[in-house]
Amino acid sequence: MSATTACPKTRAFQLRVNPLTGDSEWIVVEEGGDREELEEKTSKNLLATTSYLDMLNDSYRNWAFRAAIEKTIKKPCHVLDIGAGTGLLSMMAARTMAKFEEASEAKVSACESYLPMGKLMRRVLRKNQMEKKVKVFHKRSDELLVGVDLQSPAEVLVSEILDSELLGEGLIPTLQQAHDMLLAKNPQTVPYRATTYGQLVESPFLWKLHDLFSNEINLSDGIHLTPAGLERVIGIKKQQYVMHCTAMSREIRLLSEPFKIFEFDFWKKPESHGEIEMSIKASSDGNVIAVISWWVLQLDEEGSIFYSTAPRWTNCPDNGMVENCIPGNENWCDHWKQCVWFISGAGLPVLKDKLVLFKAAYDEIKISYHLKCDDQTCCNNFNFGNCLLELSPERVAVYGDKDWRSGFINAMRNTLNVRSAPLCIIADDSVFLTILISYLSKNANTISSFPGLQEKGAQYLQAIADSNGFSMDRVKVIGKRASYLLTDNLIQQKVDFLVGEPFYYGNEGALPWQNLRFWKERTLLDSILSEDVVIMPCKGILKVCAMSLPDLWRSRCSLKKVEGFDHSVVNETLGACGNLPPLLEGPCLPYYIWQCGEVEELSEILPLMEFNFLEPIHACSRKIKIEFSKLGICHGFALWIDWVLDNKKSLLVSTGPISRYWKQGVKLLSKPLAVNAAYSFAEIEAFFDHSSGEITISSFSPS
Repeated sequence: MSATTACPKTRAFQLRVNPLTGDSEWIVVEEGGDREELEEKTSKNLLATTSYLDMLNDSYRNWAFRAAIEKTIKKPCHVLDIGAGTGLLSMMAARTMAKFEEASEAKVSACESYLPMGKLMRRVLRKNQMEKKVKVFHKRSDELLVGVDLQSPAEVLVSEILDSELLGEGLIPTLQQAHDMLLAKNPQTVPYRATTYGQLVESPFLWKLHDLFSNEINLSDGIHLTPAGLERVIGIKKQQYVMHCTAMSREIRLLSEPFKIFEFDFWKKPESHGEIEMSIKASSDGNVIAVISWWVLQLDEEGSIFYSTAPRWTNCPDNGMVENCIPGNENWCDHWKQCVWFISGAGLPVLKDKLVLFKAAYDEIKISYHLKCDDQTCCNNFNFGNCLLELSPERVAVYGDKDWRSGFINAMRNTLNVRSAPLCIIADDSVFLTILISYLSKNANTISSFPGLQEKGAQYLQAIADSNGFSMDRVKVIGKRASYLLTDNLIQQKVDFLVGEPFYYGNEGALPWQNLRFWKERTLLDSILSEDVVIMPCKGILKVCAMSLPDLWRSRCSLKKVEGFDHSVVNETLGACGNLPPLLEGPCLPYYIWQCGEVEELSEILPLMEFNFLEPIHACSRKIKIEFSKLGICHGFALWIDWVLDNKKSLLVSTGPISRYWKQGVKLLSKPLAVNAAYSFAEIEAFFDHSSGEITISSFSPS
């Protein structure tokens, strides 16, 4: 081979969503080549939204793994790290074995299938002079072959492939394949064991997140998203829902003591399926709305090192669960949370000291539950397959919220009946607005784009049309972006109403301004809008509030040494926000502010920028001064959009933290700002790029 012959490049594909269109775009990521700069930027955008940085800032987790690795590895051997991330556990293993006389026999194999992270790991290894001690494989672990990739089976497995539910990242099939093909007989592992726990709870807030039918019974607006006989026609997307349950501890009544559910041993091959049945004694009278679950890791074989994801209310010495009382594990973190399993319907009534039959089952990727009380009331939550429309819990709660519904009902009623046979376009995935228009106007013709719901949305409308008193003859679902109507002259008359919540199915976890794709759709449809078209919402207002966010700030801080290993090279790629060098700012990221640990508002809520949907989409920017109203430590700003429904600005839907149903954007400062007489204000600037749909946020502290 000549010196100029190109070597084969490693290639992977990354999925990116265009915020203005909602279209998925595949980005090719290669090692080397002319696209290196673009690929590096794409990797940064992707990795900044992951939990890697938060995990590396979890000092107790890092200490626990390091201590367990040092206890477990007693001589040089072959260590396999599956899901190696930045290579932290691999480096811990290599450093431990370097202390022994036979260190030359030590081998560490690091398997990381996610190419951008694998490339970042190589940079970390070089920074710590570990590139010759850790061999990196850009493969899935089930693609590794002993004798081809690995010189020999590994005697020790170190891995951290755990999600909040425990099994969702493929723990079971990964361990099965590793024990069959990659590990020596009777291997040692870190972690050693994981145990899942649960607790029965009652909570009005959790009830609102999943039981739309019961919420609608208490409303009198005439709209029935879940009519009688079709109570489960709308359900939640996931059976296990991840959230910070500690944040709502004041709204939870505990109806049982914590109880052990499953135990998974890493040191032996796990079963693909498992079931357990037990009787749980109710600790109080009440109505079980959910099972809250968590897990506890035993990292070493002796059982002296533990890590728990339990909510804080379990960390007390009298609950009989010593492993949950873990010193140093009290800090808020975002990478592992608790899981909520919603009980279908209005819940399961229980009486104090009576037994509840509890059944649990797991397969390779999930755990599910089943409850039964007194052999009469049965609550089976295994299968939501009969739900015609699956939405997120927050979206279910929004659709059952009286104030939210009345805002849209009043706005639509005030304008809809002024025209005899209006043509209305629903530009997003709002089933509520489709039903509302058909309910209020018997003559309206409605076209619902439903770009995300597609055929599911059409089937749902067909199922509930009679209950709401409208005919599907006047409703058409195209299942595509609203701008599709411009093709082939599908519209024969001018559009009288263009409306949206805005809500785009599948986009619930994104930054709030990514719903500005409504503005983009309005612009593309400009040629078919009537001169006096009603657009709702007519305006979006970007709001901002200075915040004290110490827990979130700690979890997003730039990294220096992590258990002795320099991780400074990962900060920009992983989206570090705090303790950054001068002139470098971190990204704006989506969070539920109310779940971010300790939070406090330090200023009034101010408008930062307005988006006028009566005009075509265009770039805009604004810079404002924020006066602090309280003393404290300012860590950054919360940002969200309030949607103005009418021209009088009398009807408004806010997506701010107080509602708890929407994520806000969070822009953390590079350095915390102590608010005092000398530093009584800060400045923030926003720029909206109408070509990309992104908003760039910059903050300035007084010098």
